[in-house]
Amino acid sequence: MKNKNRFSFEISLSVLNHLGRNLYRSFVTVLGEAISNAWDADAQNVWIYIAGDRNSFFVKDDGTGMTGGDFQNKFLKIGYSKRKEGKTSSPKGRPYIGRKGIGKLALLSCADKITVISKTDGENYVGGVIDNSGLDQAITDDLTPNEYPLGEWKPDVFEKYTKEHERGTIIYFENIKEGIRNSLDFLKRMIALYFRFSLLDNSFNIFLDGEKITIKCLRELAQKTQFLWNINHLNDPYIKKMLASLKEPEKGLNMEPGINGFIASVKQPSDLKITTTDERAGVDLFVNGRLRERDILKYIPTARVAENYFYGQIHFNGLDDEKDRFATGREGIVANDSKYRKFLDELRKKILEILTDWDIWRIKHREDGDPENKRMTRVERKSRDLYNAVSEEYSLPKDSKNRKKVDGWVGDLADDAKYNFASYAECFISENLIRKFIQKKGIKLSQETTREVDKRKNNEAQFKGKGGINIDIRKENIDLSYLSMDHLANLVDKKDPQKEACLPRDANAYKPIRDALMHTSLLTDAAKRKLTTVYDNIKGRIKSLLSK
Repeated sequence: MKNKNRFSFEISLSVLNHLGRNLYRSFVTVLGEAISNAWDADAQNVWIYIAGDRNSFFVKDDGTGMTGGDFQNKFLKIGYSKRKEGKTSSPKGRPYIGRKGIGKLALLSCADKITVISKTDGENYVGGVIDNSGLDQAITDDLTPNEYPLGEWKPDVFEKYTKEHERGTIIYFENIKEGIRNSLDFLKRMIALYFRFSLLDNSFNIFLDGEKITIKCLRELAQKTQFLWNINHLNDPYIKKMLASLKEPEKGLNMEPGINGFIASVKQPSDLKITTTDERAGVDLFVNGRLRERDILKYIPTARVAENYFYGQIHFNGLDDEKDRFATGREGIVANDSKYRKFLDELRKKILEILTDWDIWRIKHREDGDPENKRMTRVERKSRDLYNAVSEEYSLPKDSKNRKKVDGWVGDLADDAKYNFASYAECFISENLIRKFIQKKGIKLSQETTREVDKRKNNEAQFKGKGGINIDIRKENIDLSYLSMDHLANLVDKKDPQKEACLPRDANAYKPIRDALMHTSLLTDAAKRKLTTVYDNIKGRIKSLLSK
């Protein structure tokens, strides 16, 4: 469309290129720039329309719009910022998201060509076309901005979107560099997740192909969420309406005033992966409703596996003050900023608290916990993990009336299982090591042990007959495989247990508790302490025996 004035950038084209047409790395970031501009323009609605070929899209808003002067002197003036005029909020009182005046470069980074048109009340549209191929050539030819005017826009391309559009801006992204390969469901989730002001402010709505983006777009993520930590009493509709079926009641966390948010965890890390994409939900930092830092936990690493289960949002509007803390690309915060570092230090302490809660709750609900947490020994944790895996086999169907009762019974076994499973493993290893030692040394069985072997063989034959079993049971069908610790100990240690400390003495104390353990009995606390003490002695003696 013919314009009275031809528009051009107000910056050296080569500087514009170096400044960052490629600064913005993701489609979500680019989309966010258009949405943020609409917010700053006091729009009530933003409409996103994906073209049928899924290779182009339109973003339309009903904000204040731009005059020709605004378009030339503000939009195309790279580095122009409303804040330089002393303004920090819009006429409607919205805190401005834009700060540096270079965010518009995001619009150039994802498409071969973009067209921007805008109008104010009662005026005609103004705008132009920015063709990246033409811009590349202009930079190569070292043209001045005046020598590279924007192209003329075509009204027929916008006809569908300009009807009944009284004011505001429409941007057409043509030939997306990687195409919009992601499903609409994915885009809805990403918009709902990253553009929180659309959910928290009833005066601002985002639509994707006619459907309003609401917290319902996050239903799938909510269903996979197990635990929640609320920072400084964040009042968020996603928490109140979507996270009503947590495994544990939400826990409150206190941080410095002016910071709030939430951190949640899912059942498994893959639940945070956005299907068919490289995107993954994480714990993100927002300032004045704008996503400022993706996956902020990477800046406070604890090297804990549990971090892979977390997502959430932390809002710290205090980072947006008279000091500019934001990186040029608007996708991060200056790393060495003291206020930001203080915030990260405090957040790290809270994450350590969360990790402990997470481990306790996961174990309680028979899930693998945090292997780096030292509140359990490595053996105890592995034993508990084995119990968790086995106990899943005994879960009744969800519609069974006895499910809750049986789950309670299984849960009651957890602490005993942690001890018994580990103790059985210790018994299994120690007795088999002694058998190997006896074989290697060629130690012959005594008359007493021979009689014991014969007795156990006869018992086994009787029970095999009753059970109709005609297969070999023991992998090594040798006499030693029928003997337990009390008999094995007497073959390798000839000391008199009545006169001095020795392996047979420990084995005699070990036997009754060991037998109860092998018969899957639940042990008293006193029996557990005794078995642990005796087994420590046995383990020490076996290691000494094997080292000679």
